[in-house]
Amino acid sequence: MISCRYKRIKAGKKYIETFLIRLAAKNLILLRGSKGYLMCGYLNLKAAQKFGDAAIKITGVSSIEEALKAKVHSLTSAAKKLGIHKGQPVKEALSIIA
Repeated sequence: MISCRYKRIKAGKKYIETFLIRLAAKNLILLRGSKGYLMCGYLNLKAAQKFGDAAIKITGVSSIEEALKAKVHSLTSAAKKLGIHKGQPVKEALSIIA
């Protein structure tokens, strides 16, 4: 059985939607703002780049709480144009995409 957890969190003056979906072995994590989104390693950054999305990838996390403490692993060119960079704390990046 797949379980899903949804929560809205504050990022600056706006909100981010967070999704955690329990799959077979690991969790799929997605945090979505109005300008872009953050994804875990389950999702495809090359596809996000192809579609022109402002997407941020993080790795090595299994919960929303861990995701919020992570740093940007990689990102699309659209995310770079927003001012996000590799190694940036996720909380800073979320305030940009919120």
